[in-house]
Order: sequence, then C-alpha cells, then structure tokens
Amino acid sequence: MKRRAIVSVLGAALFAAIAGPLAVSQTAGAQGMKTVRVGMSWIPNVEYGGVWLALEKGYFADEKLDIKYFPGGPNAPKPLVTLSAGKVDIGYGGWLPFLDAVSRGNDFVLVAATFSVSPLGILSLGGNPITKPADIVGKKILAQGAKERKAISATLKLNNLPDKWQAVPAGYSPEPLLNKQGAGYTAFGTNQAVSLELKGLKRGKDFHFVSFADLGYRSYGTIIFTTRAYLESNRATVVGFLRALTRGWIDNARDPSVAAQLAVKKYGADLGLNPKQQLRQNQIQIEMMKDPKNPAQKMLVIDPATISGPLYAAARAAGRKNLPPVSRLADATLMKEVYDSLK
Repeated sequence: MKRRAIVSVLGAALFAAIAGPLAVSQTAGAQGMKTVRVGMSWIPNVEYGGVWLALEKGYFADEKLDIKYFPGGPNAPKPLVTLSAGKVDIGYGGWLPFLDAVSRGNDFVLVAATFSVSPLGILSLGGNPITKPADIVGKKILAQGAKERKAISATLKLNNLPDKWQAVPAGYSPEPLLNKQGAGYTAFGTNQAVSLELKGLKRGKDFHFVSFADLGYRSYGTIIFTTRAYLESNRATVVGFLRALTRGWIDNARDPSVAAQLAVKKYGADLGLNPKQQLRQNQIQIEMMKDPKNPAQKMLVIDPATISGPLYAAARAAGRKNLPPVSRLADATLMKEVYDSLK
C-alpha cells in the first residue's frame, strides 16, 4: 500500500473531511476511565503498532485510560489542526509541520518521538546509486512535493554542496524510478523500499535506500505532542498514555509479527493492507526507533541536545528561522518518568 496514495481507505477519512474526525474507542463507556482523544497523522496501519498492542494487552486500561483514536489519511484533518481546535488531546505528526505550527503561535509541547530517524530518504537503482550527499549533485531526482524538494536542497546546504539537481515531478509509486526517469526517488524506507523488496529486488544490490538522516539532514518521525494547557492540567494522564504506549512498543520489538497481523486483520481491516509489507515495514521501523548516534537511548525518548543540534540545524537549512528555545518546545521529562516507573 502506497503511503498517501490510498483513495479508498477512506470511508473514515472521507467522512472525517466532511463531518469531523471519526473516533474509534476500544473501551467506550468503561466505568472509571479517563477518555483521551488521540489524533493520528496516517491510516491505522503498523506505523502505530505500539498503540494496537497497548490496546490489545490492556496497557491503556491499566492506566485507567479510554483511548479514542482518530485515524488519519489524505482527506482527514491534520492532528495539528484538530489539537489547536480542542478536538483531540494528543496528536501525532511531522517534525517540521510541528515547528511551523509553533511558530504561528500554537502553544504545543513535544513529548515523544516514535522514530528517532525519519523514514524519509532517497531510493536509487544499483547501476547508478545515490548513497552520499555528493551523489545528488547534477542528478534528476523524482520528488513528490515541496517537502521532499526542500529536504534535498537542505541536505546539499548542510553538506556545503551546490544546490544543483533537477526535480522531476512524481507520484507515490517507485515505478518511474524503475523506468529510469530519474536517478533517484524520494521515498519512505518503510514503504516504497519495501515495495521493491516485494517485487524481488535486493536491497544493496538492485536498489539502494539512504535516509536523509544518513545524508546529514536529521529529523524525528511521527512525533507525539499535546498543548501546554492540557499537559499542565493532565500531566499524570499524559505520562500514563506514554507508559502504556512504551510497553506496547517494547512488546512489538520482541515480536513484530503480532502488531503487523493486528493492523491487517483488525485495526486496518478495511484498507486491504498487505501482510508481508506490514511485517517488513514493522521490522524496518523498529530499527528507526533507535538513535544511530546514541544506541543506548530508549524508544520514544526525545533528546534536547539532539533537537538543539542536528534537528535545529536541519530545520534552519530548510528555511525555518527564529526557532524557540528547546525548553519551550519540548518536555523530555515525561519519558524519563515513564522509564523510571518501568524499572
């Protein structure tokens, strides 16, 4: 299934665009439970495997939390918007859109990051590989949109290379790369790269994938945030949510097949998800939850030094200015409290 290319998901997503987000609750009406509304930035696939396991194993229930989640999708409202409007309590989203929302005056707080390394990068074929920043210079790169084009230009800037490359408009399928319409194709290592594997192509031989992080352009992926007002009034609830979620992701790392099956057969049952793709995506994304510069760092943890260093450097290279102090933007103490409680 191609990320952001699905149009038929979309019973829920189309309804969401017309009538507001569609909530799904596993424990609706449970006595003594506190409701937490969670806005997801994408469809209910294995990207949220930790959520599915925490629901199935009762980890949220252990925290006395009734989780109402709002699936995302190409036509669904963005969690940054629904959070600002007070329609969700906790949201998922992208790092740079989060920064942009804060710069527009939204008092949001980053509390965790699913992926320490964003899955976004560049695919290339074995005969003409792109594996380092200098390989981009002078090449035709198939790029889906402004975000991807800015990531390439920012990567070159960070590496003191000339911004000389040709953007070729592309959709969300790697077929144009296979047809050699460009030397590279912006893609997700958890998605389009997996699609090539499922076609029988060998990673590292027939094709190469390099993340923008490996090229020097660092970003968190699928971050988790809330409003400062909600956090200040409901800190114990946010910690409980993150503790249950962390337990789910720890279980997922032990056996990635379980969440993949839950995504295919239950939470994304109407989406036509490919079981092999979901399993492979999960295996790859588990590695992306680790900080390559700090292998001992635990899952979901955000690091102020990483934010003020490489993440802010990448954001500036992508045109963001007047970035706030990290202490205003993010609260790393919640995940510390989570892990202290799990010892």
